[in-house]
Amino acid sequence: MAGRIRQPIDTASLERYITANVPEIQVPLDIKQFGFGQSNPTYQLTSLPTGRRYVLRKKPPGKLVSKTAHKVEREHRIIAALGSSPVPVPKAYILCEDDSVIGTPFYLMSFLDGRIIEDPAMPGLSPTERRALWGEAVRTLALLHSVDPDSVGLGNFGRREGFYNRQIRTWGTICAAQAGTRDVETGEAVGALPHFGEIVEFFADEARQPVDRGTLIHGDYKIDNLVFHKTEARVIGILDWEMSTIGHPLSDLANMMTPFYTAPLDSSKVQNAHKGFLPGATPGLPTPHEIAELYFSTVAAQTAGSESKAVKVSADAAERERELQWAQAFNIFRQAAICQGIAARQASRQASSEVAARYANARAPLAEFAWELVRGVARQSEGGKAKL
Repeated sequence: MAGRIRQPIDTASLERYITANVPEIQVPLDIKQFGFGQSNPTYQLTSLPTGRRYVLRKKPPGKLVSKTAHKVEREHRIIAALGSSPVPVPKAYILCEDDSVIGTPFYLMSFLDGRIIEDPAMPGLSPTERRALWGEAVRTLALLHSVDPDSVGLGNFGRREGFYNRQIRTWGTICAAQAGTRDVETGEAVGALPHFGEIVEFFADEARQPVDRGTLIHGDYKIDNLVFHKTEARVIGILDWEMSTIGHPLSDLANMMTPFYTAPLDSSKVQNAHKGFLPGATPGLPTPHEIAELYFSTVAAQTAGSESKAVKVSADAAERERELQWAQAFNIFRQAAICQGIAARQASRQASSEVAARYANARAPLAEFAWELVRGVARQSEGGKAKL
């Protein structure tokens, strides 16, 4: 998955820094860039003397559209902290915040030699293995949400309450900046997401929001951000922690289930409108209901006896379903905002993924779908009478 370098870095400067600060990594290095990573450019470093591989994650070059994005510092902090927990993460070596080394802050972590499955429908696997891998992904997520932030030194990683209110404010600010970003050649603005104002107004209604939980969350939990064991149905590492914080666990669960919700959309317009997630299309895939039930039962088992409200889930199945549907609507809106961000980076010539254009073009269809889901949640909460 690592190949040509699209965004060059100063290899000699990096090698000098590593020699001085991480002597266990022997230089010289062979450097390649991974094809994935729409936000933070990611490189594979191979020590030529030892053949051992490592990974470098850095901020993109140039002026950044948003100060709240590309937080490689947060990634390093949570990976380093979770290294002492049962949650599977790469080993964190060092964080460098000195721009003079390779132009932007970066960190180094271990390379995990396993399987990264880009297609969440997991083609080529048997129905039995597909179901087992999805089950392990769900259980690993429940394990993350069961970690007490204080126990790993992350008690101040984020506030315990008001997660969705903060998300609404943050994404509102980010979307405004992204919408105003102009193409460096044409001068054309990226533009606002469809129904942006109405969608934000709905989510800002605290009476509709899920009850605060206050757990560690990944922020972009999905199948292709996991590294599975080469032969076993086991997660050996969770990657891409840029948006991690203390927040609401349903945001991660909803994000993981996105392909099931976006499957009916036009796949020529939406990158992850995967027809393999239509009901019955892929043998072995669990249903959204099965995923939710496995998640909630695993969290309950792992946190039995805990008095912390952060790990408690509602005993009422209807209430859990209502909260999950709200979280899923917000998740689709966030997906649209992320795609808008890719469009902004593309306009600024900072997009690091070779498929950036496809993601960027999905922003409007996803925003339209988010509006559809919002209207559905509103109808449910108002007894079938939509007020939007």
